[in-house]
Amino acid sequence: MDRRNRGQRLDADQLGAELGERATLVQFSSAFCQPCRATRRTLIEVAGMVDGVTHIEIDAEDRLALVRELDITKTPTVLVLDAEGEVVRRASGQPRTVDVVAALGHAI
Repeated sequence: MDRRNRGQRLDADQLGAELGERATLVQFSSAFCQPCRATRRTLIEVAGMVDGVTHIEIDAEDRLALVRELDITKTPTVLVLDAEGEVVRRASGQPRTVDVVAALGHAI
């Protein structure tokens, strides 16, 4: 997971959902993206394992302004936000569970 967008803050209004108490996993997806489905399962699983972590999935095609603002160039892209909504990690492609858990370590 890389650090692009690090320090940028996102809030519930921008994301269309409430942030997690401790961290938020934000997934940008598209309708016909096979890896997006597997990524969704992974992120939901991790969010269920760690108290205070929320998963938010955003349809990239429906939120083009936000996609452009964050320089999202492919789906799935995952942003890991800390409790204040600051981007602490970012990854494109289907993440492994262990990598998501490690990235959360930087947010919590």
